[in-house]
Amino acid sequence: MPGKSTVTVHTDRETHPSRAVAPPIYQTAAFSAEDATTFAAGAVEPRGQDFYTRFGNPNHAQVAAVVAELEGTEGAMVTASGMAAITTALLALVSSGDHVIGQKSTYGGTASVLLNLLPRLGVSTTLVDQTDPDEFAKAVTSRTRLILVETPSNPLLQITDLRAVADLAHAHGALTLADNTFATPLNQRPADFGIDVVWHSATKYLNGHSDVSAGVLAGPAKILDRIWDTSLLTGATLGPIDAWLLLRGIRTLPLRVPRHNDNGLALAEALSSHPTVTRVHYPGLATHPQHHLAADQMNGFGGVLSIEFSGGYEMADAFLSRLRYPRRSASLGGVESLAVHPASMWAGMLTDDQITDTVPAGLVRLAAGTEDTADLVADALAAADALHD
Repeated sequence: MPGKSTVTVHTDRETHPSRAVAPPIYQTAAFSAEDATTFAAGAVEPRGQDFYTRFGNPNHAQVAAVVAELEGTEGAMVTASGMAAITTALLALVSSGDHVIGQKSTYGGTASVLLNLLPRLGVSTTLVDQTDPDEFAKAVTSRTRLILVETPSNPLLQITDLRAVADLAHAHGALTLADNTFATPLNQRPADFGIDVVWHSATKYLNGHSDVSAGVLAGPAKILDRIWDTSLLTGATLGPIDAWLLLRGIRTLPLRVPRHNDNGLALAEALSSHPTVTRVHYPGLATHPQHHLAADQMNGFGGVLSIEFSGGYEMADAFLSRLRYPRRSASLGGVESLAVHPASMWAGMLTDDQITDTVPAGLVRLAAGTEDTADLVADALAAADALHD
């Protein structure tokens, strides 16, 4: 297999051949057919690219080809957002009466789907401590159809044993889905550990420039076709221009991720000994309780870290206000550093009790961009030092 940079630049070349060096943008809602047979075939072709853009588009197919190659899966498909990816997948793969296992530490939107949406549809859910594989085993029932994991988790950067979860699920006839947004396929490939379907908020690292909302699912064609059938009904379609921008962003993923990794580790090391900080959550630190598992599963530890401050919400907010380079924003994964107070952001997705159970009030999530490492570290330390004033 060629190297990652070569994959991101050239894998899609034959997906929709063109003499254009930069792929054209297929800004069209529909495509014409030469005859009735061709038209009929296009109407039922899963994840096609030249029938109707809700069914598929050349720009969609180009992104999917590159992501599938990076993730080491048979295929991939795109959606309008990361949440569109996971909700469409769940609607396609589980039904009333089924049971789904998720994690206690996970993105607030994912937690809201598990705790609030699925139960309304007759699907029961159990959230477990993902740091203990035995917790997943204890949660399995005869009705368990799906185990949904996220590693590293958002915002506590906890690690899930992917192989253990995949083996458990397959032994009970269940499917597995893994959110690989934080790691990216450069740092981790869940399919290599037996995970069935991988999904991303492609808004984040895959795009890398904070100018697109998109989602991606990667996995076996047979499962993706089931999800695609449901996507036709939900209509969470990624626009052609956004798909084109996403592809352009992915081209530089292998160049960006190493800098994110370096900056994340440098910030974690610098802040972990600061007197205002009670704990830094980052799997690249030797003090992280699952550091060895992370090192076994990952090639790099990513650009996201979370910092717990001794002064609770007030100190966390003051730290955010004093940062010069990272801006207060709900996203991550772009070239610019961003920071956020997760408990505040989660308030739009979960109840107060659900937030209290999973997100410390004094926690700041810091997503390191690609700025110079020394500048980011100096800025973060200066903001932390100012908390003594």
